[in-house]
Amino acid sequence: MSVNKAILVGNLGKDPELRYTPSGTAVCTFSLATTDRFKNKQGEQQERTEWHNIVVWAGLAEICGKYLTKGKQVYIEGRIQNRSYDDRDGNKRYISEIVANEMQMLSRAGDQGGGGSARPTSPVAESSAGSQEPTFNPDDDIPF
Repeated sequence: MSVNKAILVGNLGKDPELRYTPSGTAVCTFSLATTDRFKNKQGEQQERTEWHNIVVWAGLAEICGKYLTKGKQVYIEGRIQNRSYDDRDGNKRYISEIVANEMQMLSRAGDQGGGGSARPTSPVAESSAGSQEPTFNPDDDIPF
């Protein structure tokens, strides 16, 4: 048995970037900051911030692109993925990222926007034309 699961609560470092693959699949990327507060050996309060690269796909990506903004606090759940790529100069670069499959906005309405949750299997509302788009309720206070 193996498990690859990451759970993060942090703040967006910049507005998300929403793009589409050539086949039309939505992909959203953003950075998330988590801060650890602790006291050092001298008893002084210290902070350490870690930055995480987040990648979200499909319908959840579109929700993130539409509702998330810089500074918003979010809960992210997903898996850790490591990959490599070649930069413009041909150097091999390595990156660790969280491929999210669940997101919940934690900021209050007066803070960085409304709270709410979204999952890739969110309810879908049908319009009279038959097209489907995800429904989103920013007042939903269910934590997961």
